[in-house]
Amino acid sequence: MNDTSISYKDAGVDIDAGNTFVKMIKPLVKATSRPEVIADIGGFGGLFSLNTSKYKNPVLVSGTDGVGTKLKLAFMADRHDTIGIDLVAMCVNDIVVQGAEPLFFLDYLATGKLDPAKGAEVIKGVSEGCVQAGCALIGGETAEMPGFYAAGEYDIAGFAVGVVDRDNIIDGSTITVGNRLIGLTSSGLHSNGFSLARKVIFEKMGLGINDALPGLSKSVVEELLTPTRIYVKSVLNLLRDFPINGIAHITGGGLVENVPRVLPNGCKALINRKSWEVPAVFQLLQDAGNITDSELFRTFNCGIGMVLAIPESEAEEILIRLSGLNEQAYVIGEVVKCDAGKECVELL
Repeated sequence: MNDTSISYKDAGVDIDAGNTFVKMIKPLVKATSRPEVIADIGGFGGLFSLNTSKYKNPVLVSGTDGVGTKLKLAFMADRHDTIGIDLVAMCVNDIVVQGAEPLFFLDYLATGKLDPAKGAEVIKGVSEGCVQAGCALIGGETAEMPGFYAAGEYDIAGFAVGVVDRDNIIDGSTITVGNRLIGLTSSGLHSNGFSLARKVIFEKMGLGINDALPGLSKSVVEELLTPTRIYVKSVLNLLRDFPINGIAHITGGGLVENVPRVLPNGCKALINRKSWEVPAVFQLLQDAGNITDSELFRTFNCGIGMVLAIPESEAEEILIRLSGLNEQAYVIGEVVKCDAGKECVELL
């Protein structure tokens, strides 16, 4: 019988590293705090007191997401301070489209062996994303799982909760024929289509992570790790003063699959592809990968990260407001009549 004592650390889980990590991220979490947050990080659950006096009939709206294979780029470049922004963006952008103000956020970080410094870089991005969205980071989970992930790799998931008055929920039901579609520009690929983008860039083009992208002013890593744009504060600003009938977050599936999700029966979106300038990176991917137009527009956002359906009479004022909010926005199309049950997008 072997009497040698074996510790949890011998099995690959370092409790001390986990404690160090929590100490490192506490100031990052504190920077996101809101008045409704009751307890500091470290409890078994995050405590948040909903200010019900602000709402007649509050409805909680939740969303969860990850960042997909964009993580592979972070691993390749060994850059981890922006991927958390993507994580927050994918969640909060999904709930603000229903008119909800994001209140708080939780994250899940899993890895084979925890590197406290690297983990803190990830949470630094999460914290920055929460600041941009105006929500509090009130908790999370860090799981060290030896033998489950490749060395140096990790996975992250996020969870956002927001609130909206029941009467102010945006579900697309008030969209009517004649509504104009306003597109808010993206910051690049955001967090979708990276499996295809990596195949084109690394396999078809044979580029390395730090190589320059032909015809672009950025390197591969600079372009592909550009964080997802967070539209929360701009959209909430518009909702205070303008009637918005429907909002679509343009993620996986692109314009052709996300806009129909908010269209009522009998409505079709006509989108003019020449109404905005498609960023050069998408044209590069299309040319290098011989990607068809239909595949390009159902895989990538192609330069439009959010679409608003609004009354035609409000279009000019909304564009002016968005410009003042540092958003590039264009009228990219309109809502037209179609056969009942045939909600779709037609790209012109």
